[in-house]
Amino acid sequence: MFNNEQTPPQSSDRLSMVLRGCRRGLLAIIGFSFCINLLMLAAPLYMLQIFDRVLGGGSVETLTYLTVIVIAAFVALAALEAVRGRVMVSIGVWMERQLSDAALDRHLKLAARNRDGSSAQGLRDVAIIRNFLTGPTVFPILDAPWMPVFLAVIFLLHPILGWIATGGAVVLILLALVNDWVSLGAMNQSSSSSIEGLRNAEAAVRNADTVVSMGFSKNLVQRWAKSNEAALHGMAEASRRSGSVSALSKFIRLSLQIAITGTGAWLVLGAELTAGGMIASSILLGRALGPADQAIAWWKNAVAARGAFNRLRELMTPKPGEISDVMELPAPEGKISVEKVIFGHNETGEPVLRNVSFKLAPGESLGIAGPTAAGKSTLARLLVGLATPQAGHVRLDGADMSQWSSELLGDHIGYLPQEVELFDGTVRENIARLGQATALDVVTAAQKANVHEMVLRLSNGYETQIGTGGAALSGGQRQRVALARALFGNPRFVVLDEPNASLDFTGDNALIGALHELAENDVTTAIITHRPSILRHVDKILILHADGQAEFGSREDMFMKITAPTGHDRPAKSKGHLQEVKNA
Repeated sequence: MFNNEQTPPQSSDRLSMVLRGCRRGLLAIIGFSFCINLLMLAAPLYMLQIFDRVLGGGSVETLTYLTVIVIAAFVALAALEAVRGRVMVSIGVWMERQLSDAALDRHLKLAARNRDGSSAQGLRDVAIIRNFLTGPTVFPILDAPWMPVFLAVIFLLHPILGWIATGGAVVLILLALVNDWVSLGAMNQSSSSSIEGLRNAEAAVRNADTVVSMGFSKNLVQRWAKSNEAALHGMAEASRRSGSVSALSKFIRLSLQIAITGTGAWLVLGAELTAGGMIASSILLGRALGPADQAIAWWKNAVAARGAFNRLRELMTPKPGEISDVMELPAPEGKISVEKVIFGHNETGEPVLRNVSFKLAPGESLGIAGPTAAGKSTLARLLVGLATPQAGHVRLDGADMSQWSSELLGDHIGYLPQEVELFDGTVRENIARLGQATALDVVTAAQKANVHEMVLRLSNGYETQIGTGGAALSGGQRQRVALARALFGNPRFVVLDEPNASLDFTGDNALIGALHELAENDVTTAIITHRPSILRHVDKILILHADGQAEFGSREDMFMKITAPTGHDRPAKSKGHLQEVKNA
């Protein structure tokens, strides 16, 4: 019934595609619901015939035939209910398979671009929708449109009973709308607070070493408790309001049952209705009003699913300026061009980078230096396409970074961020970027990064389990494994942000050896460092200053510029930084 072929997760139209894919299954569900609700008429019709014909005529044969027929109807009804449930489970599972990978992919891309530390809420939203589809809430909603059929049958039995049943149905529908109105705000508040609290808790767990060692775990727990209390308060308030409406709904439904039975008995006494008609109308009323009553009882699930769907739709919708589909470009040679780039972390704040420009030919290496908060790591993110400049261009082989697909670009780029993050698994899996790779490819990347010997000294070599975040490795080992990961797959452009921050003397020499090998293989390299000694091994140097301006030139020219008289071009503070480069 469903097409299990996986489409690319980067498709911006994935949600619409999934909804279209569910259409056939939902049409089948509607067909099953139609048959099920028609078969539900078997019970009242059976009671009608028993009281009006069998008891009056005393025919055992008629009783037998009617009983066999109604049992067959109930068997068919049960089979259709089972099939409907299985189809709905299949829809929910298929939907989650189609959306979960795309949701995680979107979270990764948005978190990388915005650096907001967002949690994978989209995965939870997909699970909420799946639970809604496979749970008890959805069937009363699907059965509700058949309410007029049962009301019409009651009208056929007697108009007075039909008007009573219709009035009760209208009241229950209004109560369902009231329930949505009074509980929606509290439910949304609870959901927002819960998401915020969970995000804070995840951030706390990720930074447990800092939190516990510096003794502010209690403060952090108290901060989380405020969000959690807001979530609990909203949920409790929504539950109280929904519970009150549900209790009123139950009272009205029971009162209607009494009213329809009492009125039916009065009509029987007046010879306007048969006893079978009285019993049948009571059963039909229960079936007509049942979905509305159940929908009110399970309304919280429906509200949660609706909120999850809205969040998921917002997540999957491309943001302004975001290009969802790009044409595949030829493999780059590694030519880098940065053209008058201006970038600020928000639209109104002061730019971190101002009119930064430079060019690198394939195989050239660039050292990037500057004081703290001068925008070095921001420039690194721009160079690998994780951020988009507000003005200017960052080009790889002449194409703006926005014209490259992130999946295809990743095959040609190596990136070592300032904050190294490894993943639970083996050293081999981490170097191979969690993909399928031959042993030769993994070892080749390790040798390029000069970490092969270090890996062999680990307990199980390349098959050593490093734990979550690389907990089994030292800081320097994590950085060296991450360097091998950056060099995996023969990238043509490599960006290293503070690659020697955690390295000892041996690791520093290994890094220098890796830089020379990259140059020999014509790999373009940009390296950010606070250790000026590394700048001896690059072709060009870019100095970023605290005001966002930059100076760029060959290594020799930049060292010569240091000797120029003070007061020439840059403030003394910047001159001091260049002097530090010279002394290295």
